[in-house]
Amino acid sequence: MKILVIGGTGRIGSKVVDRLRAAGHDIVIAAPSTGIDIISGEGLDMAMADTQVVIDLANSPSFEDAAVLAFFQTAGHNILAAEAKAGVAHHVALSVVGTDKLAASGYFRGKIAQEKLIRNAGVAYTIIHSTQFFEFLPGIIQSAGDAMRLPTALVQPISAEDVADAVVQVALQPAVNGVVEIAGPERAAMDALAQRFLDRTGDPRRVVGDAQAPYFGAQLQDDTLVPVGQAWLGRQSFDGWLQQSGLEHSH
Repeated sequence: MKILVIGGTGRIGSKVVDRLRAAGHDIVIAAPSTGIDIISGEGLDMAMADTQVVIDLANSPSFEDAAVLAFFQTAGHNILAAEAKAGVAHHVALSVVGTDKLAASGYFRGKIAQEKLIRNAGVAYTIIHSTQFFEFLPGIIQSAGDAMRLPTALVQPISAEDVADAVVQVALQPAVNGVVEIAGPERAAMDALAQRFLDRTGDPRRVVGDAQAPYFGAQLQDDTLVPVGQAWLGRQSFDGWLQQSGLEHSH
């Protein structure tokens, strides 16, 4: 099967490409480095020719509100228009659990716009809603600032390896024309998980749990960032991920 992977050089994309190639599929990678530009549209029509499945893993290079919105709207419009022209059978997009509840955040307004374009484009689709990746924990801690205040909302983080497995599985199945949720095997309060990470990586700082602390500009309910119903669960636990991450502080 010919599969176009947008963002195929990134953290998740490179793993998805490796898995699909190993399974014998014909993979085209769309990234600025391969001459396929989803913002200018350059190279998109050629890349889409005879493509059955498009996997969109692209992320905005800037997290500034207006830039994020412009990125997802422009890219979404260009990708979906090229797919419709080429007769692509399945559009797979990676998004975030809770996106629809996070309109207070500029980043998530971009994701909301992207998802709306996908639903209205007339191309069969599956949107994968993933929980936070374990790999984002240092960034989440950094977002807490010097006061180290983090929300007490629940998280159910997933490893990048498990995300790649899920993306491949979804891409090789028929479109569901809806959302599939994926998550890691364990739930914990964000502040508690961040503290566990700091303790295990030899960082002496203490996290302060604060139910009102914003998450990328949005207030969280307890369950905003975790799946609501059935979810595909990854295998890798926090401990397992940390052991192989090379971040753990040896005593």
